[in-house]
Amino acid sequence: MKQKIYVHVADDHKILIEGIIAVLNTNKDIEISGYSLTGQEVIDWFGKKKNKADVLILDITMPGVDGFEVLKHFYKKGKKPQVIILSSYDDAKIVQEVMDLGASGYISKNNAGEHIVKAILTVANGGQYFSDDIQQIMMVALLGNKEVSGNSSEKFLFESLTKTEKLVMALVAKELSTGEIADKMNVSHHTVETHRKRLLKKLDVKNSVGLAMYAVKYKLV
Repeated sequence: MKQKIYVHVADDHKILIEGIIAVLNTNKDIEISGYSLTGQEVIDWFGKKKNKADVLILDITMPGVDGFEVLKHFYKKGKKPQVIILSSYDDAKIVQEVMDLGASGYISKNNAGEHIVKAILTVANGGQYFSDDIQQIMMVALLGNKEVSGNSSEKFLFESLTKTEKLVMALVAKELSTGEIADKMNVSHHTVETHRKRLLKKLDVKNSVGLAMYAVKYKLV
């Protein structure tokens, strides 16, 4: 029997939350696990041991503690759900900032209905997800109006990596074991393996040798 994916939704507009929940309830693999109207409510909810969520749908602009502060809180704690940002902002700098803080996906509110279920299923399995418009914005920001092909496509993939992913790649290229990387980064073995799997999938390489080649090419080592 397939395990349910528990999802918590955070936004300061309850009507939007209700709309998201209605969409998610159409998928039998997804279970709603509460909602929050402020960033502080999110932090408090996840702080209770009895509460469980695999994925957090998070708005950036909320009263008091905003989405950035929520991400920073989880980042410092080292234990967090997979986070998908759902926002009306479509600025490439904001997208990159939240990804650097550990978010696994970013969807514009205009395209939430079309992408939200697929995004949850993707990030719950260790992947990253962007709605089509956000992908285009990131490409334009990184590559200008040049056609994305060949080396440009490869460069885009590399530039889309978070700082943490680039660090893991560099350590892999230096032939450190999972245990050694975990100790150096002060994280768990599981976290290192999750980053490694994401790197393999994002860069479409089969093993550590492929990661090492990327690290050498882009002068991480």
